[in-house]
Amino acid sequence: MTAPVDDALILSVESSCDETGIAVTRGGRSILSNVVASQTALHAVSGGIVPEVAARAHLRWIVPVLDQALGDAAVTVDDVDAVAVTYGPGLAGSLLVGLNFAKTLAWVHDKPLVGVNHLEGHLYAAWLHDGANGGDTGEPVFPLVALIVSGGHTFLVEMPDHLTYRLLGQTVDDAAGEAFDKVGRLLGLAYPGGPAISRAAEAATRHDAAFPRAWLGDTYNFSFSGLKTAARRTIDVARADEGLPTGKAAEAEPAARLSAAATAELSWGFQDSIVDVLVTKTIRAAESSRARSIVLGGGVAANSALRTRLAGEAEALGLPLIVPRPALCTDNGAMIGAAGARRFAAGERADLSLDARPSLPLARR
Repeated sequence: MTAPVDDALILSVESSCDETGIAVTRGGRSILSNVVASQTALHAVSGGIVPEVAARAHLRWIVPVLDQALGDAAVTVDDVDAVAVTYGPGLAGSLLVGLNFAKTLAWVHDKPLVGVNHLEGHLYAAWLHDGANGGDTGEPVFPLVALIVSGGHTFLVEMPDHLTYRLLGQTVDDAAGEAFDKVGRLLGLAYPGGPAISRAAEAATRHDAAFPRAWLGDTYNFSFSGLKTAARRTIDVARADEGLPTGKAAEAEPAARLSAAATAELSWGFQDSIVDVLVTKTIRAAESSRARSIVLGGGVAANSALRTRLAGEAEALGLPLIVPRPALCTDNGAMIGAAGARRFAAGERADLSLDARPSLPLARR
């Protein structure tokens, strides 16, 4: 007998990139446990994710993370109604670790297996609540427009009802998070670049660093590759003004960094360019779609400037903005449990032939 969505106890596994996440959720809303083993420090040395290293780290941490998730929730695998797992998109090796682990759990304990699209997980994080959220954050109202922004994905989608999507626009090249990481390295900031740029931008006082916007006409698509090129040139000019090496010579002398003041202004200008495009297109999409609420998700949704700007413009339209707390915006098992609960309630089941899909769209136009 299928448990209703309000009661289903879901054990969920997320390993699409560099975070090993396992959670226990109830009804796609309540978080009983949500454990994440982060690899940020591991990849900081290379300034980006090394796929083979990420997959090996998942193998190292997935059993301890499961043990802690079950312990925190005070349940066993036999207690859960289903096992949900991310099967794409993501890094092939990372996906295979979590997927095979989840399939083994489901087979050994005779539990239904539910495959979840990682992007759908970021959307359904908006339905989660727990004690750290200060209680219930309110439920998104349909129809809604969702902006998902992360290191690998940037897209706008219209959602008229649960599990129903219409793609409005997406990045045609680099995702916003990837652009943050690249420019963070150019500025000599720590990895990951997004949080580092956000912190540096807080010290800006002049707010006069200008960066271009790629509007791509009237479409809802995004492009950040040109912005990265412009940022490199702008940063080189600033370095030359301070008598520092530029271009490849700057890469050879990482200790020769811009002054804190220049770094702050450039960080603010770069961040403002990305936020401006993301927010403007999201608000325009919400107006055009006659949305009744807006959802913001993905790792870059933790950016305070993006959250503040979008909240202000959504309020001006009289629309509620639902944004998970920062820890639920980045990759985690609970978001897979939230989406998995909906798929489970809809009667969806996967068999043991479920395979990893490194390229897996959420929706097509």
